[in-house]
Amino acid sequence: MMKFPIGIQSFEKIRKENYAYVDKTELIYRLVNDGTIYFLSRPRRFGKSLLVSTIENYFLGRRELFEGLAIDALEKDWLEYPVFHIDFNSSNFTEAGILDRKIESQVAEWEEIYGRPKMEVDVGDRFTQVLRRAHEQTGRRCVVLIDEYDKPLLDVMDTDYTIDVGGQRRPLEDWNREVLRGFYSVFKAADNDLQFVLLTGVTKFAQVSVFSGFNQPQDISMDARYEALCGITQEEMERYFAEPIKEMAVKFKTDWDGMLAMLKRNYDGYHFCEEMTDIYNPFSLLNAFAQLNIRDFWFASGSPEYLLRLLAQSDENLDELTGKYYMPREFVDYKATVEKPLPMIYQSGYLTIKDFDRDFGSFLLDFPNKEVQQGFLSLAASGYFASKKDADGTVRSMVMAMRDGNTDRLKDILTAFLADIPYTARRKENERERERYFQYTFYLIFRLLGTYTVRAEHHSSQGRADCVVETPKYVYIFEFKLDGTADEALAQIEERGYAKPYGADSRTVFRIGASFSSETGTIVDWKTA
Repeated sequence: MMKFPIGIQSFEKIRKENYAYVDKTELIYRLVNDGTIYFLSRPRRFGKSLLVSTIENYFLGRRELFEGLAIDALEKDWLEYPVFHIDFNSSNFTEAGILDRKIESQVAEWEEIYGRPKMEVDVGDRFTQVLRRAHEQTGRRCVVLIDEYDKPLLDVMDTDYTIDVGGQRRPLEDWNREVLRGFYSVFKAADNDLQFVLLTGVTKFAQVSVFSGFNQPQDISMDARYEALCGITQEEMERYFAEPIKEMAVKFKTDWDGMLAMLKRNYDGYHFCEEMTDIYNPFSLLNAFAQLNIRDFWFASGSPEYLLRLLAQSDENLDELTGKYYMPREFVDYKATVEKPLPMIYQSGYLTIKDFDRDFGSFLLDFPNKEVQQGFLSLAASGYFASKKDADGTVRSMVMAMRDGNTDRLKDILTAFLADIPYTARRKENERERERYFQYTFYLIFRLLGTYTVRAEHHSSQGRADCVVETPKYVYIFEFKLDGTADEALAQIEERGYAKPYGADSRTVFRIGASFSSETGTIVDWKTA
């Protein structure tokens, strides 16, 4: 019976206890032989820690763990190097002094092995001397692996946490950045003592001052050669997990191709460069195989606090961010702000590359898959509406009403939900902002209807309907008017032929015109034809 390494980040444990392992060692061999200092950005739970563990065991010369893997035939020497592995993922850095103590204790542990400095120096210089002594004592250069290098910054980003420094209060975010800058500066001073360095994290380092004076690493986050270094490709999924795919097909009463389509719709869709190699989220995929079920595993595992803080303050709407082409500089910068949250949303894995325009060198960004889209929209809706009513519960009720063709029930559900949104949450100061709020409100609500085919602003030959929802038995064509009338909305549906594409459709077609009041914040007029 196949064992799935869910939450297991130890390469040694996976190999010794016969868990399933997707062989990435050919890529690892290429990586360690082509360069010296690297940086890799990937979303959380995407296999970064397992990658670091695998590389650590490779440089420790533990050939027995790699028997039968691609690297076993490629590596001839299997030398043992001094390895220095730092994992920032295991600590919470919102408390002042935690980062300082973490680094101090780690360097002190290495000094127990390689010796302490004779003079009192700062922790960065102490680490530099540890690397030099390790090189001298072993005769081999050092390997430094830093997992989640940016967590000490993300934990305190855009917070009011402070630290007392010499009797003065300073932002903890600034202090942690200075501590990391001093620590990472060793890579330039110790260049002659380094064989290999890898830093992993969620955010890009391009705009981060912690790397001042640091030999800049080679950023492989969008390097086509290493796009599949983390995650699972389509070919890998079918080769390594054929049995659970077949078992799931039986459970879901479908065939091989049908099951693959279901898995792709829910967990595939990540692309990290212009080559557009399909990458599956490994955490969700392994959970699906273990439980033989389709659920929102990755999203349910938690949302990063730094992103929630950013979204809470941001004035950007998701409908204005998604489905657009961007130049790389617009979404790879580290320092996302409330005015420009796109880099953090992309780097956190909630948006991904969906197309590449070679003429302009621009990338289309959108949600990677159904799991992420529904989860993130639900998160955005709960914060945006600030309603006492549950947005997910409202959507479930809407799905049932639309399943049954009950447009009166649909009207009551939607009206009640909108009426419950606090005035302070929807109040807008000018006509443009009222229009923007109105459009985004319906965008979120209907995008959450993931059970059915939903086309927001659905294009036809003469224009675009606000929304079209297709169920097995019914088609709903919606047109909403801000401070207008339902008759005006119905007239637009007819005049512009929004229903014409469904003229030969066997399903019942509902044309729904509704008026939304900017004063009351809810529907005041609703007609169905």
